[in-house]
Amino acid sequence: MKELTRSQLALYNGQDKEEVYVAFNGDIYDVTSSRLWKNGKHYEHWAGQDLTEELSDAPHTEKVFEKFSKIGKVKS
Repeated sequence: MKELTRSQLALYNGQDKEEVYVAFNGDIYDVTSSRLWKNGKHYEHWAGQDLTEELSDAPHTEKVFEKFSKIGKVKS
């Protein structure tokens, strides 16, 4: 499992690197294969960030992350 700082995670935004990652509750998920995260944007949300606080605005629960591979942790 990878360990990335928030600055390192920010590079996985769909623009700077091929892989597209998002974090939730300290876990990092690879959302590269999702058509909903194409180019690193999903509605008003941007990849390369921790989306924990933004989930309350989403029309789904945290169970959505079960579809994706957990590939690491955010370093504190």
